[in-house]
Amino acid sequence: MGAGKTVVVGFFGTQLDGGKGPKRWERWRPSVSVCQHDDLLVDRFVLLEPREGAAEALQADIEQVSPHTEVQRRVLPLADPWDFEEVYTALHDLARGLALGDDDELLVHITTGTHVAQICLFLLTESRFLPGKLLQTSPGRRRSDPFSYTVIDLDLARYDAIAQRFAQDKQQGTDLLKQGIATRNERFNRLIDQLGIVALASPAPILLTGPTGAGKSQLARRIYELKRSRRQLAGPMVEVNCATLRGDQAMAALFGHRRGAFTGAVADRDGLLLAAHGGLLFLDEIGELGLDEQAMLLRAIEDKRFLPVGSDREVRSDFQLLAGTNRDLRERVRQGAFREDLLARIDLWTFELPGLRERPEDLEPNLDHELERFAREAGRRVSFSKESRRRFLDFALGPEGQWRGNFRDLSAAVTRMATLSPGGRITVASVDVYGKAQGLSHVVEL
Repeated sequence: MGAGKTVVVGFFGTQLDGGKGPKRWERWRPSVSVCQHDDLLVDRFVLLEPREGAAEALQADIEQVSPHTEVQRRVLPLADPWDFEEVYTALHDLARGLALGDDDELLVHITTGTHVAQICLFLLTESRFLPGKLLQTSPGRRRSDPFSYTVIDLDLARYDAIAQRFAQDKQQGTDLLKQGIATRNERFNRLIDQLGIVALASPAPILLTGPTGAGKSQLARRIYELKRSRRQLAGPMVEVNCATLRGDQAMAALFGHRRGAFTGAVADRDGLLLAAHGGLLFLDEIGELGLDEQAMLLRAIEDKRFLPVGSDREVRSDFQLLAGTNRDLRERVRQGAFREDLLARIDLWTFELPGLRERPEDLEPNLDHELERFAREAGRRVSFSKESRRRFLDFALGPEGQWRGNFRDLSAAVTRMATLSPGGRITVASVDVYGKAQGLSHVVEL
């Protein structure tokens, strides 16, 4: 340990640490047992007592078994030791005033104290307000067994098994976001890794950008599934294409309305934002929203409150916002078509999805994914021959494969070729028919 000292912080256990007379030495007392190990030499024991003098006898016993240990009693008066806020505040103040040398090792004893105190000590240690490790003590299984202790380092990187479990959980989340597709494009894989971290760590709005058909809607649904699987969302996913919201009906559709608010409003309507309470609201093509709707949306994001059309009473909805767009929203701001303050609010986490032409190495695994999708939906499995697969990939990766609709076009291509292959095998002829029809007509003449 060099020149540093070993410092223990722990509560005086009013039940476990107490006792008088010789028989007290016949039972396990956690705070005393801390100082009864040859391989754990405690230089200083900061003993937290509920009132002045409560731990005086315990101090004497610790000094008897370990004369080397300096016991410092600190009074921590608590009106209610089961009140989380009071206990955490008192321990936080203690942590800020705890004197430690640069080389000292701090051990936070969590065996004594109320359950609330133990939880607070754990949280303060995990957050490094108490810059040390946790210390657990326990009696032997039999009276003749020696007392034991365990030091727990909350730096989980030190624990291979736990680290592997975290890695597995992360991989499962990544696989979910990628729909199980073994994508090879490094840029896309990095994007998904970062998105997985953000989606689970932050409730802030997320903006998905990229060309039409790049997979924004599918990715939004996977984000919802991921957060739902980790119990971060209890409510539903509400999805709306803002390009379909026009005129007076847009405000009512999003924020709801009260009966009589306008012609045709014959009954109250909750609106999409209220429907998303506790869940996720995905506004695709958010750049198409009108300026009035943008202003209302900004307030709903920031305050979790908004006014339905025709109402003088606010409603509350707590949701996470995902937004999608194929527009350059900064250019829309310069044109006066999009609010700068709303863009600033939703632009904290922005992920730009590349199009299919930017991910040529991912075309083949996505092709296999689309074949599996067709098999599930059509109830029959269709495959390529070796030659037809090569022919299709040559076409897809060549100059004729424009893929203006990106993965949406790829999905349509597989559906058309598979549908025209009743024998279960997509032939070279089927590929050639599709290639000739691409960009010309959706009517295939055989």
